[in-house]
Amino acid sequence: MVTKQYTGTPDEQADLRRADSLGREIFSDVANKWALLIIEALGERTLRFSGLRDEVEGVSHKMLTQNLRMLERNGLVVRTVHPTVPPRVEYTLTEAGRGLRATVDGMCEWTYRYFGHIEDSRRRFDG
Repeated sequence: MVTKQYTGTPDEQADLRRADSLGREIFSDVANKWALLIIEALGERTLRFSGLRDEVEGVSHKMLTQNLRMLERNGLVVRTVHPTVPPRVEYTLTEAGRGLRATVDGMCEWTYRYFGHIEDSRRRFDG
């Protein structure tokens, strides 16, 4: 992964409306379905790779690996390798990851709350 060199004030770099902002890059990283589902699956627990793959139905080995690396790079997940044969690798949310999880939980609650409304709207639109 290439780290861009950003210029400008911290406020400018956090501005999601700016195409060249660090905030936009971070938002793009974490606002994808796999990242959000991984964060929700980890919750308050520690899981191994296979446990995460079982929890996040439909994610491929490649996509799970890529998203875990991205989440680790952004400081949202801690990867712990235990010196066993074979090595045992576990993943846990960091404080920042748990903070993002609160937002993900809100999105999940919104989905449950408005599921029927959206389903009805889709049916009307498609009909």
